Amino acid sequence: MSHALEQDRSPARILVVDDNPTNRYVLATTLRRAGHQVIEAEDGTRALELLAPHGGEPPEAAVVDVRLPDMTGLEVCERIKSDPLTASIPVINISASAITVQDRTQGLYRGADAYLVEPIAPDELLATITASLRYARARRRAERLAERLHLLNEVTLALYSAPDANQLVHATAQGAAAIFRCDAAAILTTPQGNPVVAHTWHDTPADTQAAQPQAHPAPGWGQESERVKAWATSGQTIPLPCLPTELKDPANRRVVIGRAKTERPPVALLVPAGALTTQDDERLLTQLTQACALALEALRSYSEEHALALTLQRSFLPESLPKTARAHLAVRYLPASDHTEIGGDFYEAIDTPAGLVVAVGDVAGHSLDAAMVMGQIRHALRAYATEGHPPEVILSRLDRLLTTVEPGATVTLCVVLVAHHGDTLHIANAGHLPPLLRAPDGTTAYVTQHGPLLGLGLPHPPAHQVTAPPGTLLLLVTDGLIERRHEDLQTSLKSLAEVAGEGSTDPEETCTRLLERLSPDGNDDVALMAVRLNPAATG
Repeated sequence: MSHALEQDRSPARILVVDDNPTNRYVLATTLRRAGHQVIEAEDGTRALELLAPHGGEPPEAAVVDVRLPDMTGLEVCERIKSDPLTASIPVINISASAITVQDRTQGLYRGADAYLVEPIAPDELLATITASLRYARARRRAERLAERLHLLNEVTLALYSAPDANQLVHATAQGAAAIFRCDAAAILTTPQGNPVVAHTWHDTPADTQAAQPQAHPAPGWGQESERVKAWATSGQTIPLPCLPTELKDPANRRVVIGRAKTERPPVALLVPAGALTTQDDERLLTQLTQACALALEALRSYSEEHALALTLQRSFLPESLPKTARAHLAVRYLPASDHTEIGGDFYEAIDTPAGLVVAVGDVAGHSLDAAMVMGQIRHALRAYATEGHPPEVILSRLDRLLTTVEPGATVTLCVVLVAHHGDTLHIANAGHLPPLLRAPDGTTAYVTQHGPLLGLGLPHPPAHQVTAPPGTLLLLVTDGLIERRHEDLQTSLKSLAEVAGEGSTDPEETCTRLLERLSPDGNDDVALMAVRLNPAATG
């Protein structure tokens, strides 16, 4: 016999409504002998009170006499069916006097699920109850399944929207708790190899953090399938001290294990065994587990690809800065957060016969393609600077290279030549943020002169010359340091100048101070170069 059929024939809590004590006794006795639990009411008012939500177990069916002292059984039936909280309860009208075809027809039209004429044979009453319960229970199962499938769809979307494995394990535990209306736990191994468990119950009675699942390390949770399966069934191999007492016994819990690939560590969902009452529930838990495994696999693939791309991006940047008596240099490079694609921010510093050439630039876009363009531009910049070209010529040649090799790509770039002799800076800016100069007296000023972006095929003006005595601090940054959504760029530039004008002019300390005070939001890469000028060579 199927589980659903067994449920359909299982005893129920039934309300019997009849003002005649003898009739009520006979009906109740018949039902109780069949295993049902019976509650009784002598009139319609009392019946509706017993049906009202009050925290107790509601009846699954109602047997209602048509002739009642305060209202008719037909009215009671209509009241039951008009209330969304009780509309699914099957109502069986009975009568010894209203027995005509018209009476029975009216009862059925007004909401009764069945209409029996007294005297009623016990077998007929029980068969009618069974049939009514079978239909009502099947309907409730279908409605519950539809609701849970809807929740499963929402939870699956939440899983695939999780930005990292920690959020994923939290969303999985929350989703299982919402679908099955019980406490739940989810266990997985993050792409970084850290096993974690998230659960919805409190570790201590005083813990009131119910809004979000709690998370703990999951010691011993790993890749060995047999060991994990042994834990699921025996509970002895992988201790999880956060489990409540009632779930430490495998008989009281249901654990489903899944993985996207055979070589991956498993994920698992854990709920109380009593939360799964049908085969549909078992399948839903399995689907949710698999959805978690697939979402984790997507995160793992992204994490691996991002790490590879970030390694490639870093390989395009200089390994060290030149040691030169002309200036003291410091740089900081911060990639965007783990959830953002890599970008094309870069920096360069080359000591040439003409002087120290420093540059900071940014390739438009966030992708591996942007990083590849960045690598080409940086290497070409280094080659042109080493050949001794002045800053504006470097920009012109890079523009020609970009339009030829990477048509459609655009780059902002500021190149500064710090001449070995004299106090002059030669600044050529191709659409980049203006460089900031902090004078020895602490005043700050931006050099705002600039030409067009690289990649447009437009001519570049001569480098702008600025006198910068020893002790001057030159700052070159990319927009990831200062640009903020909903904040005017001029306001951001003003904040940068204020922070740069404070404190020490030591390049290392300046870089640290800027990152601490301006706090990049992680949505874009940050390249920051600080150059403090030393006295120029003489002779």
